[in-house]
Amino acid sequence: MTTIAAPPAPAVLPPAHERFFAAGHDQVVDEHDAVLWDVLRGLTQGGKRFRPALLVHLHAALGGQDAHVAAAVADAVELLHTAFVIHDDVIDGDEVRRGRPNVGGTFAARGLADGATPERARRYGEAAGILAGDLALAGAVREIALCGARPDVTVRLLDLLEEVLHRSAAGELADVRVSLGGRVTLADALDVAEWKTAAYSFELPLQAAAILADAPEDVVAALGAVGRCLGVAFQLQDDLDGVFGTAEQTGKDPLCDLREGKSTALITIARSSSRWAQLAPFVGDPDLTEDGARRARELLVACGARRAVEALVHDLRGAAVAGVDRLPEPARRTLLDMITVLLGAPVPAPQAATPERGAA
Repeated sequence: MTTIAAPPAPAVLPPAHERFFAAGHDQVVDEHDAVLWDVLRGLTQGGKRFRPALLVHLHAALGGQDAHVAAAVADAVELLHTAFVIHDDVIDGDEVRRGRPNVGGTFAARGLADGATPERARRYGEAAGILAGDLALAGAVREIALCGARPDVTVRLLDLLEEVLHRSAAGELADVRVSLGGRVTLADALDVAEWKTAAYSFELPLQAAAILADAPEDVVAALGAVGRCLGVAFQLQDDLDGVFGTAEQTGKDPLCDLREGKSTALITIARSSSRWAQLAPFVGDPDLTEDGARRARELLVACGARRAVEALVHDLRGAAVAGVDRLPEPARRTLLDMITVLLGAPVPAPQAATPERGAA
């Protein structure tokens, strides 16, 4: 299970978020708008916050001199994460986040309380989610634009953000497409992980830290490569944890990923094995039971899919470490420590990682 030892969430929102929410609350037009802002604010509190931790710690390790500006950009990255999480919940039809109703769930419940049909209440919740995500996204862009960095640095940050937004949107669209039931390759699944997760969660904070610290261009480029490897490894490990972890470890229902049936690397590899005919009825079954999930896990192990993904995580971790080894100290040590926090201590490469093949 991946654990994050990031700094705890502050009791008082950082200045960038404070400014964002103060402006929002000053402009509310009615009670419902006020609730939207309250729910949005609640989503920025708590959580692992490893993205801003990556940016702030690496910026300092690279010799960055303006901690206040770095903190402002780090907060913008976390606000961007909030926007993506809200939109992702709408796309996936989820109404709960971190054990409590998310934006969509909150407003769907309000719609039901006002007498709407379940379908209309659900659409009301989706509308609220889309709008709240848009507000957070606009706020993140504004906070970077007003972070206080030199104009040329701010332009580079905005260019980086634009590139990340493009790839993240492509990743989200691809994630939905590969779940439509057509033929999906392992390359497709890895592309989704790179575009949807690695781009904004790892490449963005790492490269932004280097840009703010006026690091050489080769360092900025190297951090992009490290971020891609680390981000894909992190997503693959998260996919493994989502199936094989417990609710206590992951904070979510251990049946959720199997019930949803997303075409992750784990499932894509399993689909090419001789065990797929046995496994297929359990993947994407919205009524999957504990016994069914237990059998699905057994088959994912038996067909070699679990070990194959573990081997991919191992190799990607190694590639990230190799990239980090080319960075100057103390940035090298800082990132090695963060890799251990995010992916755990290095382990021997899994043996017999090649999954069995079959016609199914």
